[in-house]
Amino acid sequence: MAKKAARKTTGKKTAKKGTAKKAAKSVKSAKSAKSAKKATKKTARKSSGGGRGKANAAFMRPVQPSDALAAVVGEKAIPRSEVTKRLWAYIKKNKLQDQKNKRNINADATLKPVFGGKSTVNMFEMTKLVGKHLK
Repeated sequence: MAKKAARKTTGKKTAKKGTAKKAAKSVKSAKSAKSAKKATKKTARKSSGGGRGKANAAFMRPVQPSDALAAVVGEKAIPRSEVTKRLWAYIKKNKLQDQKNKRNINADATLKPVFGGKSTVNMFEMTKLVGKHLK
């Protein structure tokens, strides 16, 4: 029985020493894990373009504009994002954005068929109307 008690006490002492060693190792590994995470985040930001994800393939698929919309954005098949860019460039160039309420777009003769004959369209409604002219 004395042997068992001696084993238990020596086992506890080794466990305590082992625990201290494990604790020291875990502190070191935690520090190295934090630095590894930071390094991973930095490289991820650099490679992905500022934290943005990849563009959705559906937005990059070329769409064919209708004849009415082609007068504004061109006749070639282009992605939806490019259609929006070109449409806004046309609006800004011809100063069609309402000066008092910037959300409204005043249609000229070229944009009226695209907007379904409306002379003034809200910019959120504009995207809905332009979507009908894309195939």
